[in-house]
Amino acid sequence: MKNQRILRKIISYIDTILAYTKDVDYKGFEENRMMVEACIFNLSQIGELVNKLEKQYILDNPEVPWFKIRGLRNRIIHDYEGVNLVLIWEVIASDLEELRDQLKKLKE
Repeated sequence: MKNQRILRKIISYIDTILAYTKDVDYKGFEENRMMVEACIFNLSQIGELVNKLEKQYILDNPEVPWFKIRGLRNRIIHDYEGVNLVLIWEVIASDLEELRDQLKKLKE
């Protein structure tokens, strides 16, 4: 039950990021400081929530890149001034929809 609640929150953060960036390309993203900060905050929250999942749950679902999600969170939190916006954009543009789909399957 706890894990399902966490998955719902993660999916909500993903949906928020995707809504913010729906009609934007990298240039528009990079030039919109508020959008950048909001997306980075939401990505860090996703990483925080992954840390709250039960360890066995993570081990039972290895198809989800849990450790990469944590790693991104750590990069954001420990080096905010040096966050690589190209990397953040690649995660948003290439990885988040697939992650959302994986998590929705787990939630069912």
